[in-house]
Amino acid sequence: MSHILVVDDDARMRMMLRRGLEFEGHLVLEAETGSEALNLLRTRNILLVILDITMPDLSGLEVLKKVRSSSEHIPVILLTAKDHPDDHVYGLESGADDYITKPFYFDVLLARVRLILKRFQPDTKQELRHADLHLDLQRHQVTRSGRILGLSPLEFRLLQCFMENPERVFTKPMLLDRVWGMDYFGDVNVVEVAISALRQKLEEGGASRLIHTIRGAGYILRED
Repeated sequence: MSHILVVDDDARMRMMLRRGLEFEGHLVLEAETGSEALNLLRTRNILLVILDITMPDLSGLEVLKKVRSSSEHIPVILLTAKDHPDDHVYGLESGADDYITKPFYFDVLLARVRLILKRFQPDTKQELRHADLHLDLQRHQVTRSGRILGLSPLEFRLLQCFMENPERVFTKPMLLDRVWGMDYFGDVNVVEVAISALRQKLEEGGASRLIHTIRGAGYILRED
């Protein structure tokens, strides 16, 4: 699954951005330095980068230059305290898709993120269906047989992972990587707890089971 990469040497800023973006249903990765960001860009599927300029090793502009030298165009939003008009011009001319100055309103940033993702992913599937289950990515809503299910952001991402890959077995480590992110180092049993909570909501009212346990392997989305 694709992630939004947040690059900032301020841990509080990264946490604030991560929480807000995850609440909107996005998967988020964090990088504290430019070097760490470049490594994630090489090894992970990155949908969008939110990039600070002033960092201790490589500056955000240096990272941007390296991103733009690659063949794939990954959208980049510069998020920085540099608010002089010349900084805006230089950032945009260096290849940034947007330039936002700190302090900022999160709703404004979120609107810019939505706009850029829509521009770069015009053909992205907005709805997923499996059996009588319907997941609407745009409305962030799940229904089963027309009944709206009240899923948490984590449960939504977990179900999305299964619905994008029906009939595929996922191990707990695979789900941790795709749904919780590679920087999660907590108890692997959170997967089992989350699956149980998701099943309860999917099977409310006596509905049939769709997420099955494959003993010794993991979990799979399929109809019986």
